[in-house]
Amino acid sequence: MSSASRPITDKEVLYEDNHLIAINKRAGDIVQVDDTGDEPLDEKVKQYLTKKYNKPNGAFLGVVHRLDRPVSGVILFAKTSKALDRINRMFKSRDMHKTYWAVVRNRPAQPEGTLVHWLVKNSGKNVTKAFDHEVKGSLRAELSYKLIGELNGYYLVEVNPVTGRPHQIRVQLSTLGCPIVGDNKYGYPRGSLKKSICLHARKLAFEHPVKKELVNIFARLPQDGFWERFEVFGD
Repeated sequence: MSSASRPITDKEVLYEDNHLIAINKRAGDIVQVDDTGDEPLDEKVKQYLTKKYNKPNGAFLGVVHRLDRPVSGVILFAKTSKALDRINRMFKSRDMHKTYWAVVRNRPAQPEGTLVHWLVKNSGKNVTKAFDHEVKGSLRAELSYKLIGELNGYYLVEVNPVTGRPHQIRVQLSTLGCPIVGDNKYGYPRGSLKKSICLHARKLAFEHPVKKELVNIFARLPQDGFWERFEVFGD
C-alpha cells in the first residue's frame, strides 16, 4: 500500500494533547488537497481523531505549516481554533524552531555556515530559483547548516531554517553544491523510485501556546533500508 493511501495510526503520532497533534509524516503524503486527487494528510488525521474520540460530527483540525510531498518528518496540527491562531502567530514571528536532516553526496566545502539567498518560485513549474542578490519578486531566505556525519560516502547535514520559503532547503543546499539525495528537481542526478528525497523534519521546538511549557518533538527517520542507518548520529 502506498503512503498516499495508508491511514494514520498510533504509530505515526509523535505528540498529542487537547490542543495539538504532531505526526511523523511519511514521504509521499501530501499535507493538503491538491490536483492529484490523493487523500491529504490533514484528512487522514481528522479521520484518526474522529475514530479515536468517537466524534460523530468529525474533528476540528487546523493546518499550520507544510512539508513538501517527498519530505518526511514532524508536522504539527492544531486541534482547536485557539491553538491554531496562536501557533500561526508563532510561525510568523519565528518562535517555532525547526531542525531538518538532509543526506547529500557531495561534502560541503565548509563544515558549517549560514546561507542567504533571494528565492523566486515558478508556480507553473513548481520550482524555485535562488539568487545571491535581491531581484524583482524575490523573497529573502536564510538557513544555517552543519555537517554532522558521514556514512559510506554520504554526508548528513543538519539544517536550521530561519525563514520558511517554498523548497528553501532543497534549493539552497543545491546552490551550495550539495543537492539532496533523490532530489532530481534540484540537481541530484537521479530521482528515487519511492518518490522521496533524503530530507527529514527531525525536530520541532517551541513554547506550548496554552500550557506555556517547552515542547520538543523528535521524529525518527524513515525505515526504508537507507535512511535509518543515520540514526547513529542522533541526539
